Amino acid sequence: MNQWFFVIAAYGVAVLGTGAILIESFLSMRRAENAADKVRRR
Repeated sequence: MNQWFFVIAAYGVAVLGTGAILIESFLSMRRAENAADKVRRR
């Protein structure tokens, strides 16, 4: 195996990790916004 396999694998892991953090942050933001809206409606 040459080094390009590891380079491509590292980029793949970085892209997947970034995507997972993006999705988790988005969902967390939505939960926080819904909670803030519930407090505002009281």
